[in-house]
Amino acid sequence: MAHLAGNLLVAQSGGPTVVINASIAGVITEAGKHDCIEEFYGGANGILGILNEELIDLQDEKARAIEGLRYTPAAALGTCRYKIDFKKNPEAASRDMDRLFEVFKAHNIRYFFYAGGNDSQDTAHKVHEQALARGWEMRVIGVPKTIDNDLPHTDHCPGYGSVIKYNAATVMEVAFDVSSMATDDGSCCLIEVMGRAAGWIAAGTVLAKRSEADAPHVILLPEIPLDEEAFLNRVKETVDQLGYCVVVVGEGLKNAAGQELGADKSRLDAFGHPVLSGAADALKEIIQHKLELKTRTVKLGYAQRAAAHYGSQTDAEEAFACGEAAVRAAVEGKSGFMVKLVRTSRDPYRWDTGLQPLGDIANVEHFLPRDWISEDGFLPNEKFIQYARPLIQGETVVPHEDGLPKYVVLEKNRVEKQLPPRA
Repeated sequence: MAHLAGNLLVAQSGGPTVVINASIAGVITEAGKHDCIEEFYGGANGILGILNEELIDLQDEKARAIEGLRYTPAAALGTCRYKIDFKKNPEAASRDMDRLFEVFKAHNIRYFFYAGGNDSQDTAHKVHEQALARGWEMRVIGVPKTIDNDLPHTDHCPGYGSVIKYNAATVMEVAFDVSSMATDDGSCCLIEVMGRAAGWIAAGTVLAKRSEADAPHVILLPEIPLDEEAFLNRVKETVDQLGYCVVVVGEGLKNAAGQELGADKSRLDAFGHPVLSGAADALKEIIQHKLELKTRTVKLGYAQRAAAHYGSQTDAEEAFACGEAAVRAAVEGKSGFMVKLVRTSRDPYRWDTGLQPLGDIANVEHFLPRDWISEDGFLPNEKFIQYARPLIQGETVVPHEDGLPKYVVLEKNRVEKQLPPRA
């Protein structure tokens, strides 16, 4: 083990989750056990904040605030969707890297941890490679995070267990409401959940099904192109039998031609993708036009990734452990890896952490296996259920005040800047 003394910098990137702050708490807690780590800093709003030398002094934060991160939703340090892209804009990417390492050197950053999904792990990989090329001794470890659950080489991603726990419970509750109002005319309810390319989130709502008649009756996944005729037949059959039908749809659902039903091509996100917010609305038009069936839509939106009041205890414990494992790996001399979750036993469920080279992770998406989906493509099967059910076990204990959750807010005292403003 090579001893390396210096300061630590941790940051978050991409869409938040219920447990991303638990990972940050794990990093800070474990860092305090190692004398080689001198100061603890946070990047305000991810890599973008670091480029602007916006660093947070984490040692100024109260111990109870760090502990409170274990049950507080969203990104406590702030987040961003900023990509350092050498392929599309090499000159800007080169300038960004020069600036990053100016910041690292000005603040003696020797340990860098980046919590996020595919693009975040790509950024961490680039920083690791640049550190080697520039001769700056630094340990870089990625911390997995994404409700989409689409990072490869890890059994699952912190954040996923909580989002499917909340979504499955919401589907159950909405189904009780819809079924109680079912009349001879029948009705359909479409519940739209997140997931552009991978259907892990939508698939997770199958855990609400305790019997064949229970909702969700149909789950539409981005991996399976919509067969409109078969879908309408399934909706009609379900309504004829039960008086209602609850459909869960992943926002990235595609038609037979491979086009996203909910894409708004007039608006692009930070990575140039069409904004998705309309798969359920598009299906509603189809159902009402073809079946003349009363149809309503529900979009879970940000609520599904922020519902810490109903988070999975298993998820929170795993997220915290990923932060701890990242620091231990770095102190041991490792760099250029992402922490991964390893399922060591299926029944009973047991897990451990491991490491995977960042080069294996960056910009690679992990999709729902086809053999985990029913032959007709309308529901995940028992293989998926056995995989997903352990991830939602236990409830996160959140303190309350005046009847509502009492989450923590960091003070975010800024570290004094050493450099001129970013050009």
